[in-house]
Amino acid sequence: MAHLIEIRDMYKIYAIGEEPVHALDGVSLFVDEGEFVAIMGASGSGKSTMLNILGCLDVPSKGSYLLDGTEVAERSRRELAMIRNRKLGFVFQNFNLLPRTSALENVELPDLYMGRLGRSARRTRAMELLERVGLKGREGHTPAQLSGGQQQRVAIARALMNNPPVVFADEPTGNLDTKSSVEIMNLFTKLSDEGITIVMVTHEDDIAAYAKRHIVMRDGKVMRDDRGEGGKKTQEEVSRLVKEALS
Repeated sequence: MAHLIEIRDMYKIYAIGEEPVHALDGVSLFVDEGEFVAIMGASGSGKSTMLNILGCLDVPSKGSYLLDGTEVAERSRRELAMIRNRKLGFVFQNFNLLPRTSALENVELPDLYMGRLGRSARRTRAMELLERVGLKGREGHTPAQLSGGQQQRVAIARALMNNPPVVFADEPTGNLDTKSSVEIMNLFTKLSDEGITIVMVTHEDDIAAYAKRHIVMRDGKVMRDDRGEGGKKTQEEVSRLVKEALS
C-alpha cells in the first residue's frame, strides 16, 4: 500500500553569507493515512521547514516528495497552490481568520477558492463542520466575538472544508491558555480517531503527548522516529524520548 506522504533524501539549503545552511539534511520518512504525528525539536531544528515543504508552502532544494501518490517536489507555485486547495488543510498558531468575516464565511473560504460546491451546498457543509467542532450557534460571530479557543475551532473547521486527506497544524495551541489547549487537542484526537491524518509541529511535550507518533529533529536531521505501539504517551514519556534523541 502506498504511503500518504513519502519523502526521500530531502534537502533544503539556504545561502546565508558564505556558508550554506542545511535546514533539511537528507531527510527520509513516510506518513500513512490516519496517523497522528508530532514533529518536535528546538528552534532551528528544521521542523518548521519540514512542515512548510510537506504543506506545499515551500519546495526542497533536492529530493523526492510524494503526496497521495503525486510527486510534488518540482511543481510550479501555481501547481502547488492547486494541490494545497485540493488535498491539504492548515491550522496555524495565529488562526489566520479574516477579521471582519463571520465564522461561517471563514469556513467557506477554501471552497470559494476551489469552486467545487454550489452556494447552498457550501453553506450546508460549513454549518455541519462548525457543529462538528462544537460551534453550533456561533456561525454569525466574527473572530473578535470569539475566544482564542473558539477561533482555533473555526480554523480547524476551515481546514476540513475540502475534505483533505491530511491536516497540517503548526503550533496549534501556541496562543491558547491551558484549558483551551486541552479542548483543541481533544478535538484533534477525535478527528484522528475518525481517520483524519494529522501532522503537527510543536515544541511542547504535553501537546506532543496527544500524538501517537513522535519525530524528533535536530540540525535538519531526524534524530528519532518513534511510532510506539499506536497509543498515546504521557508527557513524561515524551520528555524522555526527546531528551534521549537529543543527548
